[in-house]
Amino acid sequence: MSTETTTPARTRRTALIGAIFLMATSAIGPGFITQTTTFTAKLGAAFAFGILMSILVDFVVQMNIWRIISVSGKRAHEIANAVVPGAGHLLAALVILGGLVFNIGNVAGSGLGLNAALGLDPKIGGLISAVIAISIFVVKRAGMAMDRLLIVLGIVMILLTLYVTIVSGPPVGTALQQAVWPDEIDFAAITTIIGGTVGGYITYSGAHRLLDSGTTGPEHTREVTRGALTGIAVTGLMRFLLFLAILGVVSGGVALNTKGNATAQAFESAAGEFGLRAFGVILWAAAITSVVGAAFTSVSFFDAFSKRLAEGRPRSWATVAFIAVSTAIFLALGTAPSALLVFAGGFNGLILPIGFTILLYAAWRRRELLRGYAYPMWLLVLGAVVAALTWYMGIISARTIFDYLAG
Repeated sequence: MSTETTTPARTRRTALIGAIFLMATSAIGPGFITQTTTFTAKLGAAFAFGILMSILVDFVVQMNIWRIISVSGKRAHEIANAVVPGAGHLLAALVILGGLVFNIGNVAGSGLGLNAALGLDPKIGGLISAVIAISIFVVKRAGMAMDRLLIVLGIVMILLTLYVTIVSGPPVGTALQQAVWPDEIDFAAITTIIGGTVGGYITYSGAHRLLDSGTTGPEHTREVTRGALTGIAVTGLMRFLLFLAILGVVSGGVALNTKGNATAQAFESAAGEFGLRAFGVILWAAAITSVVGAAFTSVSFFDAFSKRLAEGRPRSWATVAFIAVSTAIFLALGTAPSALLVFAGGFNGLILPIGFTILLYAAWRRRELLRGYAYPMWLLVLGAVVAALTWYMGIISARTIFDYLAG
């Protein structure tokens, strides 16, 4: 995928919208859908607080990362290596490994989505979805094709979820009250939902897309800020709509089986056969856009190890290979391997504080990396607070891996 620095302003605007939806749809994958259903069934309206917290953390993280990367004109691992030699290689390895493992889950989710929507065998559905995702990166203008797919499927997800939300009739007033003054605060749920929607490759997806579009340098700060805010708004809207759709079903007295496909059960309870098919389309859209997002973002870190893969056709073919390997592992195993997903979840919890802290340090002390740009102090302070929170989450993630290995 070649850098689009010489493309006209209209193409850059399309790429910016694509970056918005790349960030938003990457943050709303199969894992987030499952987690939201599980925690809503457990906590009810009180989980609105967890959703709000995830959006606030997302706001601080993405506002900082989009600005730092776009102003510097460098990818996250390049900045990390400039600050701490070797740190960029570590960050790249973590993102690539975590992205590969999660992509197996994304392909599996796409297969389950087509199963619910069309009744296809999950393996066949996963294979078809992978072929569609690969075709995006085979075409000559892969960046534009990716942007258009993400925009269309992102809008479809929002509209279908909005319909099911309206039909399920959730207690919106109670949810809004619980968002700011919850009856119960489950820190484990909050940590899980933040790690699954902000951590790992998701952190850098939109910002790295901006670099390919040529939206770099201090002169684009206002444009980048608007894009980041819009992306956060789109992500927040989808998160709250999905939460409200499930809450409406739970509040209506339906006991969801969280050990099975609880989200499908909730959507079917709310809207009958159409609800089940709508769930399938939403899950498929969330999964295939996450396949694209994970592959694109993970491969954008490949040039830490080989500059030949930085742009152009070699990078596109590397992305195709990334999706193909993920799909081959899924087809061989028949499902997303739970052990690997535990490890990937732990990596997600570690990637965010490592990369975020280094980038914040660059904005604070390495002004030359940001082309002399005077970084806003209020954004740095908020970033430092959230960075401390992400380190706490990282410790929890490390303990999760240790407990899993010990067990």
